[in-house]
Amino acid sequence: MTMDPFGKIAIIGLGLIGSSIAHAARRGILAREIVGFDASADVRTRAATLGFCDAVAEDSGSAVADAELVVLCVPVGACGPVAQAIAPYLKTGAILSDVGSVKCAVIRDMAPHVPAGVHFIPAHPIAGTEFSGPEAGFASLFDNRWAILTPLPGADPGAVARLKGFWQGLGSQVDAMDATHHDLVLAITSHLPHLIAYNIVGTAHDLETVTEGEVIKYSAGGFRDFTRIAASDPTMWRDVFLNNKDAVMEVLGRFNEDLAVLQRAIRNGDGDKLYEFFTRTRAIRRAIIDMGQESAAPNFGRDQN
Repeated sequence: MTMDPFGKIAIIGLGLIGSSIAHAARRGILAREIVGFDASADVRTRAATLGFCDAVAEDSGSAVADAELVVLCVPVGACGPVAQAIAPYLKTGAILSDVGSVKCAVIRDMAPHVPAGVHFIPAHPIAGTEFSGPEAGFASLFDNRWAILTPLPGADPGAVARLKGFWQGLGSQVDAMDATHHDLVLAITSHLPHLIAYNIVGTAHDLETVTEGEVIKYSAGGFRDFTRIAASDPTMWRDVFLNNKDAVMEVLGRFNEDLAVLQRAIRNGDGDKLYEFFTRTRAIRRAIIDMGQESAAPNFGRDQN
């Protein structure tokens, strides 16, 4: 989809997502000027050296001044304070958005600080890697991935369409849904898998001394995939669980019920129950591949070098 470029976009937070937005926006000519800011002076220096922004500001206020689009790429827990800090500098008519994987908490924390005349449209690109920092970003991160918008009631349709066009220009497929529904869906598709991965890798760490290093030495593919997930940014995921705890606890309860069923099947030697369950879950994997959200290539198409 082609869209008229924004005059200036400001990206607050220059880690994996923020730097990737800058790379993809430059690739798609989605802005005439891209300005970045990060609270870390070290990150600002590295980002300036990498050059994926036209300018790296020394403070958030000057970064967002006169920007037509401002995207907060910071941990969920920081969205409220950052919105408060930049509010006096936001241009009337600007679009203010974010990339957090929790939406109700972001709306709760940011909305009170949004000035009249600024269009606040929360968003969440469902894309990422286990790497972080400004060096981790790349232009194709969002290609053929979903970005979800969660506009508030009464949101300006033109501003919503403009932000949708921006995410499509970054390479994403775009959908919209209610924030509460978003948080429940992501609790099962993203947050719970990360919680399980962190727990399994933590358990393996505890067993290391017992097995004299054999857990790591003989790691099979399944465990290695868990370690990849568990290598994700700890600050980001701490904030996700603290700010989406109701939805996470709901799906965690369901997970524990299903796990108890499997425990009974193993204990009772119920091979039919295990086979039926594994057959059903295998179909989910095939559906994900059919939708183009994963590769069927050997080892999931990941480089083994």
